Amino acid sequence: MCGIVGYIGNRDACSILIDGLKKLEYRGYDSAGIALLDQGVIDIVKTVGRLNCLEQKINGGVLKGQLGIGHTRWATHGRPSDDNSHPHEGCNRSFAVVHNGIIENYLKLKEWLTAEGHLFSSETDTEVLPHLIEHYYNGELIEAVRKAISQVEGSYAFTVMSDHEPDKLICVRKDSPLVIGVGEEEKFIASDIPAILGHTRNTYVLDDGEIALVEKNGVNIYNGLGKAVNKEMFKVNWDQEDVEKGGFDHFMLKEIHEQPNAIKKTLKGRLDLDSYAINLEELSLTEEELRGLEKINIVACGTAYHAGLVGKYAIESLTGIPVEVELASEYRYRNPIIKPDKHLVIVISQSGETADTLAALRISKSLGAKVLAVTNVVGSSVARESNSVIHTWAGPEIAVASTKAYITQLIVMYLAGVYIAQVKETISAEDLEEVIDGLRCIPNQVEALLEQAEDIKVIAESVSIKDNMFFIGRGLDYAVAQEGSLKLKEISYIHAEAYAAGELKHGALALITEGVPVISLITQKHVYDKTLSNIKEVKARDAHVIALAIKGDEEIQKEVDEVIYIPENNNLLMPLLTVVPLQLLAYYAALARDCDVDKPRNLAKSVTVE
Repeated sequence: MCGIVGYIGNRDACSILIDGLKKLEYRGYDSAGIALLDQGVIDIVKTVGRLNCLEQKINGGVLKGQLGIGHTRWATHGRPSDDNSHPHEGCNRSFAVVHNGIIENYLKLKEWLTAEGHLFSSETDTEVLPHLIEHYYNGELIEAVRKAISQVEGSYAFTVMSDHEPDKLICVRKDSPLVIGVGEEEKFIASDIPAILGHTRNTYVLDDGEIALVEKNGVNIYNGLGKAVNKEMFKVNWDQEDVEKGGFDHFMLKEIHEQPNAIKKTLKGRLDLDSYAINLEELSLTEEELRGLEKINIVACGTAYHAGLVGKYAIESLTGIPVEVELASEYRYRNPIIKPDKHLVIVISQSGETADTLAALRISKSLGAKVLAVTNVVGSSVARESNSVIHTWAGPEIAVASTKAYITQLIVMYLAGVYIAQVKETISAEDLEEVIDGLRCIPNQVEALLEQAEDIKVIAESVSIKDNMFFIGRGLDYAVAQEGSLKLKEISYIHAEAYAAGELKHGALALITEGVPVISLITQKHVYDKTLSNIKEVKARDAHVIALAIKGDEEIQKEVDEVIYIPENNNLLMPLLTVVPLQLLAYYAALARDCDVDKPRNLAKSVTVE
C-alpha cells in the first residue's frame, strides 16, 4: 500500500526522492518522509499529511546527500502522525528504514527488543526493523538484514540505509512489490515503475525472498539462502507521458478518456477479423484441457471482482461451463473444492500484487488447479506465479479509482470466453461473427459516449447534493450497477448501493423516498419489461430516476426523469459501454463535492497488505 523510493548516485538525492514520491502518492498519502546521508550523518524529515506538507517542511532547510530513502504512507499500525511517519530509526540513529507491508509478529519482537534496552518512539510495526538490524549489526549490513528478516513474520518490502556503510542501500522483498532502476553510476529503488520512469527504463523486479545490495556502480541480488541470483533485466516500454496528466485536471479523467486506446491495445493481435476468430497464444492450456473443463472460479477484489461478475455471465453464456465468482479475501479462508485438471481458476488484479488475490492464487495452485492471471503489470507476482497470463494493455493507471484497467479486464473476459467457446464449439459461426464485430466497434462507441461528458456532468452536479443513491439493474446490468455504485462511493463519498432490480421488493424499497436518485440500467433486452416494471416501482415512491438505456428506446423517456443513451451493441457486450457514463457520473459528482478525485480518503491504489 505504501510507497517506497531510494536513490544512490552522484546527484542530489532530495529532489529525486520527492519526485519519486509524487509518482507513488496514489499508494498512500497519510504522511511522508525522507532520509538523506550526508557527511556521515543521517538526516530525517517527515510529517503527517500529504507530500506537499513534507515539501513545505523541507523548504528553506539544508538537506543534502547523494544517498537517501523516502516513503509515502497509508496507515495500518498507528494513526497518521509525525512520529508514525517513515523513515524509522534505531536507537543510535545509524540505521533508517522505509517499509511497505505488515510485520505480523511485531508486538512479540518489540517486547523482546525493549527488554534488550531498545527504546521505541512510534506505534508502528515498522519500527522493529531498524532496531532488529541495529541489534544484529556486526560490521556487515546485509548480514544484519538477513538475520533481522529471519525473525520477521508478515509481508514486507523495505529499504535500509546506514551511516556505517554510506555507499550502499539494502532492499528486501516478501509479498510486497519492489523494483530497482539501473542508471549510469546511479541506482533507483521504488515500489512501482512510475517513480523511476523519468530516470531509466532498465529495471530489476525483485522476487519474494530476494535481498539486493545496491551501490551506485552495481546491483547484487541474493535469494533467501544467500546465493547470488542471475536476474534478467526488465526494460519498461511505457512512455513518460503515460504517468503524467497530459493537460487533464485529474488522472482519473485522463484515464477515462484513454479507454478507447486501451481497448484497442488489449484487442490488438487477439482479434482476427479475417478469420473471425480469437487468438490467445498466452493461454497455455491445451485444447484438450479446455474441452475437459468442468468449472471455472474467478477470484478478485474490488473493481476486479466486478469485472469477474461480468466475466461469469459472458463465459457461462458462451461456453456452458459453470463459473463462480469469489472475493479473494473470502476464498483464501475457506476450503475451495478443486478438481485438478478439471477446474480453472482465473485471478484478476490490476497491479498483480494484490495480497488476497495472490494468496488465492497460491491456494488454488497447491490444490492442483490451473491458474490464469489477468493483470496489467508485466512481471508482477500474479503474472509470474500463474500457469498462464493474459495482460491487459491499459498502461499505467495512477488514479486510485480504477477505470481503464476495469474496462480492459472486461475485454479479456470476453476474449477468454469466446476463445474457450471456439475450442469447445459451443458458439455458432453467426454468433461468433456478431460478437467479434461488436468488440471491433467498442472503441469508437466509447469515444461517442465520452462526447456526452458535459450532459453527464449536469446530471452529476444535480445529484451531488444527495447523501444516498441507488443503482439497479438485472443480469449484466446488475453487474455493472455494482461497479457504478463503487465508483461513486469511493471518490464522492456519497452512500451508494447497488441492487438486483428484482430484489427491490424484498427490502430495499423501504429506503426509496421522495427525491432519492436511482440510477437504472435497462440495456438487457430479455429482461427489459421486468426492469421497466421495477423502475415504475421506484417512481411510484417518488424516486428521481436516471436511466441508462439503448439509443432509440423512446418508451423509457415516458417513465423516468432523465436518460443517458448508450450506443447499441451485442447484448452480451453492453457492460463495456454502460460503465463509461457511470465513471463520468462519479467523477463529476466528486468534483462538485470538492473531493480529491485521484486520492480518495482512507484508500490506496494497490492493496498489498491483508
